Amino acid sequence: MMKYLQRLGKSLMLPVAALPVASILMGIGYWIDPTGWGANSVAAAFLLKAGGALIDNMAILFAIGVAVGMSDDNDGTAGLAGLVSWLMITTLLSPAVVAMFKGIDVAEVPAAFTKIQTQFVGIVSGLIGASCYNRFKGTKLPDALGFFSGKRSVAIMTSLASLVAALVLFFVWPIVYGALVSFGKAIIATDAVGAGIYGFFNRLLIPTGLHHALNSVFWFDVAGINDIANFWGGTGVQGQTGMYMTGFFPVMMFGLPAGALAMYHTAKDNKKKAVYGLLLAAALSSFFTGVTEPLEFAFMFLAPGLYVAHAVLTGISLAVCALLPVRAGFNFSAGFVDWILSFKAPMAENPLWIIGIGLVVAAIYYVVFRIIITKFNLKTPGREDDDDEFTENIAITGDMDQLAKAYIEALGGKENILTVDNCVTRLRLNVKDNSIIVDKKLTALGARGVIRPGKGSIQVIVGTNVQFVADAIKVNLKK
Repeated sequence: MMKYLQRLGKSLMLPVAALPVASILMGIGYWIDPTGWGANSVAAAFLLKAGGALIDNMAILFAIGVAVGMSDDNDGTAGLAGLVSWLMITTLLSPAVVAMFKGIDVAEVPAAFTKIQTQFVGIVSGLIGASCYNRFKGTKLPDALGFFSGKRSVAIMTSLASLVAALVLFFVWPIVYGALVSFGKAIIATDAVGAGIYGFFNRLLIPTGLHHALNSVFWFDVAGINDIANFWGGTGVQGQTGMYMTGFFPVMMFGLPAGALAMYHTAKDNKKKAVYGLLLAAALSSFFTGVTEPLEFAFMFLAPGLYVAHAVLTGISLAVCALLPVRAGFNFSAGFVDWILSFKAPMAENPLWIIGIGLVVAAIYYVVFRIIITKFNLKTPGREDDDDEFTENIAITGDMDQLAKAYIEALGGKENILTVDNCVTRLRLNVKDNSIIVDKKLTALGARGVIRPGKGSIQVIVGTNVQFVADAIKVNLKK
């Protein structure tokens, strides 16, 4: 199960890499026009819409990225299948269509269906698309239906599987959503402890997208709290309003970036350069805009235990801040931009304290992350098993097409190769007979080692340019 989750985590790396810059663009746009969100500034509108094009459609990126990443050979057909699944599930469960099914007005549709386009559904769609691709890509149909054989059958089978998934979610999603709303209402009376419990579950539910249900209880007027509107409108209770937002600032501005630093310091030496860009961009996104998904999705599946620790620390931060005479709020998220803007909010109280609290939270995050990562050997970015035997970057020069042909010959020829895939540094192949593969031929081409995990399976440690080698081999196999 852990290997499956780690593979899922790796498949999210490609779409996650596109998010930090988008969130920073949105943060700058919001800073330019915090009240109008682009209505008062063309520049702000341009930046907000540009960034929102990715942030608002994160679930679609996940559907495609997971489908491609979880497929046997990273084929684009799987990505199309993931998109097919996403479109079917979200359309069938949209408020307008649900109202049609139930024969009721759209306004009467359960609130759960207004939150169906979540990252969770995107990931589920991607997994459905990948599973259907892996299972049916080689399907052979009778001659009369031959056009739909092979990869063309994948979208059809994905549609059928998505119908089943939508039917299950039609009954299950409102129950789960409603249960979370009821849970949120139940912990309101516990004050600071309740704020901590809320913070813990807010982070814990991020992978499912159901944190929106919990947020609605505390941030909006579902249970009479309406924390955001009251904080900015000055209609709340001084010293109380804002308690469900304040504790997020130390985590998003200081804690998570410190956690990213711990992940960088614990990464393998030969991988630090590769993960530096991702972690830095994600940390800046978290600090500046309060958009944490680029960083959280970078490790939540690779190291779920660490993510639970992050949720616990978030809960503690909210509880402590609720007890202290400090209040800050946000309209967008708990990043630097909103922190600065909240100084003049009617319900703000000692917002500068966030710096001191944040520095303490940063130290705690760094120490906790570093200890947990090293003690349990968690596979955070830069610590994956893929390159345990690879100690330095191997630069293979020369004609890539000729190199691919040489690899194919060393691997027993086209007829011996069934599938080709790659991870960060390895070629991963399924072959008919791995006994005919001579390791010396592969090492002569620049490979640093050959591993045989099982019958019909072989891994060749190439280096960080493995993707180019894999792509060239795939092209030559089709010739």
